[in-house]
Amino acid sequence: MAWTDRVDAYCERTGPDYWSEPVNAVTNGAFLLAAAVMWRRIAPLDMPGAWRGRALCIVLFVIGVGSWLFHTHATQWASTADVLPILVFILLYVFTATRDFFGAPLWLAGVVTALFIPYAALTVPLWQLVPGIGSSAGYAPVPVLIFAYALLLRRRAPDTARGLAIGAGILVLSLFFRTIDGPVCAALPLGTHFLWHLLNAVMLGWMIEVWRRHMLAARLAGGARAA
Repeated sequence: MAWTDRVDAYCERTGPDYWSEPVNAVTNGAFLLAAAVMWRRIAPLDMPGAWRGRALCIVLFVIGVGSWLFHTHATQWASTADVLPILVFILLYVFTATRDFFGAPLWLAGVVTALFIPYAALTVPLWQLVPGIGSSAGYAPVPVLIFAYALLLRRRAPDTARGLAIGAGILVLSLFFRTIDGPVCAALPLGTHFLWHLLNAVMLGWMIEVWRRHMLAARLAGGARAA
């Protein structure tokens, strides 16, 4: 498989042209907008660990760029540019959530983050057994993990737990539209992948907002930890 091999993965694409997926391409602007909005909300924060929120905003912006490249160039290298920033965001958020929501020391937050890789490797094959889920199986472990964090935080930080649960719910809906893109293609040539972009942008921005609110609440309570 060569880096320049073409990828035809979504309903909207009808050929190898750069603009063969115009809606899927343009809706990546939602990621850029979400990143810009959250950067404005995160940038003024002056507290230990604020760099993590800024880093999440930067990675969110890169997600939009990577997805744009994939839905225009539609090659193997562009697919990597699409997927890799998403993985970085997941790992960074796991680290940030473990560190800031649970007050874990840096080394433990790092260990928990590293454990996401074997967790995904073990659970993705199980999700692949679900009929019709297709390539969305690769993302399915993420909302499960978010719900688990929400459950663990329900007493320690109920507002944060509620925010995480909302984020996981948006992600589940987002994954639904990603999954049905192929099956509905005959009836809806545009497909539904663009709704994955729009909802995912909302979800990722919301997850950063959940972190921001938690950090502000922790500062008010005198509980913000050092970076």
